[in-house]
Amino acid sequence: MKIFLILFILFTSIFGASNQLENKRLCKLFTFKAKTYKKNMREDAYAYQTLRSYEKRAKMFCKKQ
Repeated sequence: MKIFLILFILFTSIFGASNQLENKRLCKLFTFKAKTYKKNMREDAYAYQTLRSYEKRAKMFCKKQ
């Protein structure tokens, strides 16, 4: 039983750390995408939707860090 508990704690901490690294990576990625897309975007509804999507995901992943 103790071995199971130790393994559970070990795997939980490993996956928690990797999830935090993934959130950091995605935050950086979507922040970059939003900035570069905004510089070169067209003037139509689809472009604004895409930009809002990038900004929303950047905010979401940056908040989870």
